[in-house]
Amino acid sequence: MSSMIRIVLVLVLFVIVGGVAALAMRDIPAPTTKIQKVIPDDHFPH
Repeated sequence: MSSMIRIVLVLVLFVIVGGVAALAMRDIPAPTTKIQKVIPDDHFPH
């Protein structure tokens, strides 16, 4: 039973390390959504 738990833990560790490596190597683009917000004149000094 102990060897089965060890195998499962090693597999889980490989999956976690593989997922982190895949995210680190992947080229995820930055968001490019334009935001337009109207700022009232009250916020600026006169």
